[in-house]
Amino acid sequence: MTGTGGEEMGVQAARSRALAVLRVRSRALAVALLPAAAAVILLAGGATGHLTGGVWDALRWVVSVLALLVLAAAAAVALVVARARPAVTPTVTVDEESAPDLYGMVRDLADRLDVPAPSAIALTPDCDSWLEDRTHPAHGRPPPAPEPDGATLPGGPAPRRGDAAPVLVIGSPFLWWMRVGELRAVLAPVVAGTGPSAHPDIAAARRFIRGLDAAAAVVSAGGRRGPLSRAVHGGLGRVVRLLLRGCRVHAAEMERGVAWAAAERAQAVDYGVRIVAQEQVGLAYAGWDRLLTRVALPAWRMGRWPARLDVGVVAALTELSRRDRLAEGFASRLGERPACDLLEEPGAMDEAVSLLAARLFHGGPSGASPDWSPVGWDDYPEEVVDRTWRTDAARLHRVLDALGVRRAAGHTAPGTGGPTLARVLDHLTTPADEASPGALPTPAPAAAPDPAEAPNPAAAPDPATAPGAASTRAHAAEPAEPAGRAEPPGSAEPAGGDGSVTRTGSPADAAPHRPPAPAHGDHDTHGGHLATHPHVAQPDAAHLEADLPGGDSDDPPGHRRATPTAPAAAPTPAAAPAVDEADDEADDDDLAGTTARGAALAAGLSAQLAREEAEASVTGAGAPDAPPAAAAPTAGPAPDPALWDDRALPLLPLQPPRTGREILTAHVTAMVCCAAMDTAGAVPALDWLDGPSLLFDGVRAADLAPSVLTLVETGDPGPLRTWMTELGIRPEKPVRLV
Repeated sequence: MTGTGGEEMGVQAARSRALAVLRVRSRALAVALLPAAAAVILLAGGATGHLTGGVWDALRWVVSVLALLVLAAAAAVALVVARARPAVTPTVTVDEESAPDLYGMVRDLADRLDVPAPSAIALTPDCDSWLEDRTHPAHGRPPPAPEPDGATLPGGPAPRRGDAAPVLVIGSPFLWWMRVGELRAVLAPVVAGTGPSAHPDIAAARRFIRGLDAAAAVVSAGGRRGPLSRAVHGGLGRVVRLLLRGCRVHAAEMERGVAWAAAERAQAVDYGVRIVAQEQVGLAYAGWDRLLTRVALPAWRMGRWPARLDVGVVAALTELSRRDRLAEGFASRLGERPACDLLEEPGAMDEAVSLLAARLFHGGPSGASPDWSPVGWDDYPEEVVDRTWRTDAARLHRVLDALGVRRAAGHTAPGTGGPTLARVLDHLTTPADEASPGALPTPAPAAAPDPAEAPNPAAAPDPATAPGAASTRAHAAEPAEPAGRAEPPGSAEPAGGDGSVTRTGSPADAAPHRPPAPAHGDHDTHGGHLATHPHVAQPDAAHLEADLPGGDSDDPPGHRRATPTAPAAAPTPAAAPAVDEADDEADDDDLAGTTARGAALAAGLSAQLAREEAEASVTGAGAPDAPPAAAAPTAGPAPDPALWDDRALPLLPLQPPRTGREILTAHVTAMVCCAAMDTAGAVPALDWLDGPSLLFDGVRAADLAPSVLTLVETGDPGPLRTWMTELGIRPEKPVRLV
C-alpha cells in the first residue's frame, strides 16, 4: 500500500505519545499510593517489633492519617473523573434502516482501507466530518459492531463499551451538495482514523484525557454553596488541571500522529477525486455560511425555522455559481447523483437537521409549536421577509411615540395620524440650525407634544408596555456581516482528545460551524470540553450595503474570518459597572458619526430590543405572534436527547450584539421597504445569498443602502427622496404594520 512507511511511523509516534499520557496517569497513581505504602511499612514494623518506641508510634499515626487523606482525595478525583460526562456534539443519528446505501458505502470504504467500520453514522449542521467517541455510559448503549458479513447475531451479548468503534459524524451540507464519489473521497481519511483509534494504548489515553477534561468542567462550574464545597472543588480542580497540563503536549502529538497515519492510509483510495472534492468543501461552506446568517437567522428571530436548510444550500450554491466566475462549472455537477440519494427519506432527515441547526445557532425550542413553527421556502417572503420589515417598522414608530415625535408630518393633511415614512424622514432630517453632523450632544428630555397634534395616549404607548411590544421580542433586523469562522485544519490535522482524528477542510477553506477540538484543559461549565464559540468580527459601515435590500447582489460572498475566541464569562457584580461603562463608550463611539436625533432614536431602539430579548429569554425562543404551524413536522429522526444540555443553548451564536447605528439603519430600511410595498407595488422576495430583498417588477431594488446610510449618518434625506421619487414611493401614505 502506498504510504505504508509513513503510516507506520504515524502509528508508532501516536502510540509512544499515548504511552507518555498513560505514564502521567501511572505517576499520579503512584504519588497517591506512596503515603499508604509508607503507612503499611510502619504498621508492619510495629507489628513485628522492629519499629517501636514513642517516635515511631507518633510517626505511624501521622503517616497513617496522611495516607487516609491522600487516598480519600485520590478517590474523590477518580470518582469525579469517572462520573463526569464528556461533551459530544449534538447530532441526528442516521439509523441503518433509513440509509442502507450510506452504511454500505462507509463499510466498503472501511474494507478497502482495512480498518474497523464506524459503529454508527450521524449528521450535524456543519461543513465538516469527523470521528467521535461515544463510549461513555452517559452517552447511551453503544451500537452493536457490524459483523463481517453485515449481519448481527440476535439475542447475543452487547459489545463491551470500550470495544465500540467511534461514530462517524458527517456534515449535512456535504450530503446535499456533493456527489456520491466526492463524498466517498472526502470521507476516506476520516474513516481511516478508526484504525489507530482501535489501538488499546491510544484508546486508553483518549479516555483518560476526556475524563480529565470533563472533570475540569464539572469542578469549575459555578453555583457552589458553602465555603467547604468551594474549597473541595477548588482542590479537585487544581489536581485535575495539573494532570491536564502534564498531558497536553503528549495528547496533541498523539492526535497529530493519528491524523498522519490516517492520511497516509487514505492516499490509496480516491486520492485524485479527493483533491477535486476539497474544492467543494470550501464552496459548501461559503453557501452554508451565507444561508445561515442571511436567510435562516431572520426567520429564527421571527419564531420560524426553515425546514429545508440543506435544500436551500444547494440553491444558494447554484446561485453563487451563476454570479461568481470563480465557481463556473460547478453547476454542471448537478447532473450527477447527489449523495443525499443514499438516504431513504432525505426530506425528513433535512427537517431534523434544520431544527438542530436552529437550536445550535439560535437556541430555539426542541419542537414545533404555535410560537416556533417551520416555514417552507415558498412561504418565506410572506411569512418572514414581510413580517420582519413590518415588525421593525412598528418598533420604530413605537420608539418615536415614546420620544414625543408627532405622528402627522408638517406637509400632510390634518388628521393623518397613521404610521408614515414621512414621519421618520422628517425626524431624522437635520435642521439647518442644528449642530453639524458628528456632534453628539446629550439629548434633552422630549418635550410634551402639542395637545392638538399629539396622538391619543392609547396610540402612543410606552415601548415597554405597548400591546405590540411582545409581538416582536424574538426578532432583530438583518445582520450586517456573515459570521466569521476560524480557519479549519487540514485534512490530516489532528483534533483534541474527543476521538476526532481527521477533518475534511483544507487550510484554505473556511472553518466549520462545529466547535473545533478543544485544547485539553479548556472547558465550559456544563460538563464537557466544548470548544470555544466562534464569533464574527465587528462589521463596519463599508459592509452594510451588502445586507440591505438595496445592496449590490452581484458581489461574491465575503470571506473575512475572525479568530474564534472563548465566550466571555459573566462579569462579577464588582466588574459589572466597568463592563457597562465600556459598552456605553463603545456605543457612543459608534453613534458619534450620526446626528443627535439619530443617536437618540438609535438609543431608544436598542433599549426596546433589549427589553424584548429579555422577555424572550424568559418565555422561550420564538415570537408569540407567529402564526401556528400549518402542519406539524413529519415524524422522523430527531436530535439525540442524551447529547443535549439545554442550559448551554445556543452553543454557537452566529452574530455578536449589533451597534446602535446598525440597528437604526436596519429599522429605517425596513420602513422604506414597507412604504414601497404599500404605495408602489413592490413585493418581498428571498435572495439565496443575501436574504430578504425587495423587488420592483421582478427586479431587485438597487441603491437603497447608500441612501439610507446618508440619512442616518448626515441627516440628509435628499438621496433617499430622489430614490423613492424615481420608483413612485409615497412617503406621506400610511403603511400597514404588524
